[in-house]
Amino acid sequence: MRTLLSIFALICLMSCQQNISESDLSKLNGYWEIKEVVFPDGSTKEYKANTTIDFIETANLKGIRKKVQPTLKGTYFANDDAESFTIRQKGESYEIYYKNDYSEWSELLTSLSQHQFSVVNKEGVTYHYKRYEPININE
Repeated sequence: MRTLLSIFALICLMSCQQNISESDLSKLNGYWEIKEVVFPDGSTKEYKANTTIDFIETANLKGIRKKVQPTLKGTYFANDDAESFTIRQKGESYEIYYKNDYSEWSELLTSLSQHQFSVVNKEGVTYHYKRYEPININE
């Protein structure tokens, strides 16, 4: 039953997704924080505050995704760890493929704008991100 619900949720998400063009993919560049996760059963988890955010940089259908920690001065702490990815067109959609020494996975890009994006993984879990706005206590 759970598998059936997951497949149904994935089909619904795919039919509701916006059209994303290759030129839109540059909107992924920048700092992002997770806003909400929607599980296949419909339950959600909201994130009000994040101690780490994602830095994404793309060019020519390739990119990196790196976890960084924002500071109160508007700067970021980061280490050298980054996940490399490739973006492939899949029909009218784009899928982000990650591969490292331990695992490989993909996420279907379901929406993308200058201020938000969403992806859904193979398990039917949807991740909603919003553009990170730094907090600067020096202002």
